[in-house]
Amino acid sequence: MEKKIGVLTSGGDSPGMNAAIRAVTRSAIFKGFKVVGILRGYNGLLNKEFVDLDVRTVSDIIQRGGTAIYTARCPEFKEWENVEKAKKICEEQQMCGVVTIGGDGTFRGAADLSRAGIPCIGIPGTIDNDIQCSEYTIGYDTAMNTVVEMIDKLRDTSHSHERCAVVEVMGRHAGHIALATGLACGATAVLVPEMPHDIDSIISRIKEVRSMGKKQFIIVVAEGVGGTQEIAEQIEKATGIESRATILGHVQRGGSPTVRDRVMASEMGYYAVELLEKGIGNRVVGYKDGKIYDVDIQEALSMKKPFNERRYKICDEINF
Repeated sequence: MEKKIGVLTSGGDSPGMNAAIRAVTRSAIFKGFKVVGILRGYNGLLNKEFVDLDVRTVSDIIQRGGTAIYTARCPEFKEWENVEKAKKICEEQQMCGVVTIGGDGTFRGAADLSRAGIPCIGIPGTIDNDIQCSEYTIGYDTAMNTVVEMIDKLRDTSHSHERCAVVEVMGRHAGHIALATGLACGATAVLVPEMPHDIDSIISRIKEVRSMGKKQFIIVVAEGVGGTQEIAEQIEKATGIESRATILGHVQRGGSPTVRDRVMASEMGYYAVELLEKGIGNRVVGYKDGKIYDVDIQEALSMKKPFNERRYKICDEINF
């Protein structure tokens, strides 16, 4: 019987997923496995959408954003009968394990499939960097660089027109992107879900730094805070400064992955195959204290990632 490893991407796409797919495929082949690409995540698994992956199939994807095997959300996978169905399909395909690349929802599916008897390894792939068990997630660096590039362009036109740019970045439940990019761009204020904010204090800050000679302003707002357009309108009404809201949206998910994302994805993909080679499943690959390691999926899902309040303090004190 042939030994096969399946690989899927699930949930929101992130730059570096292709590098992880490539690493899983090539390391598995090197170790004597065949590799099955599962198209469109758990949805594709239930619908038996498969493609054989080999050295040539993944030879030109490391530099590409998105995911070559597509992604989709699959609410049906929350039902145990569908998990059992997926188990049988994996057995029919002679898969001895599955590597799943994505976020918390992806890991919950991997935990269920592992419980059903198919060893699964999760790799954290999400631009939000909100996976609690890992200090870094694949796609975060590329997304931040995209945001910084976009804000720098907005700064140019804001300076020309002496405007305030209120920029919404991704981060529905976590403000890591907003905080890091706000610090990197010298934003006058950063609004994140983890910290309370007061529009009056932001307006006062703008007035204060304007009296010091500043002509343009950047306010970075995490998606989870919401009300970006209203914030811009309030600032303009209170200060008289023309204020424009810009929602960067899904441009943050795309683009060629940075060196860091390519390297991290390659190391995590290789590590995931090493675990499956040993017959180990129900684990999440993470990055901690400069090393790649693994942790039980349920333990990973129960962890809470702390917000970097020191970085927030630095941002507040040096950006004005």
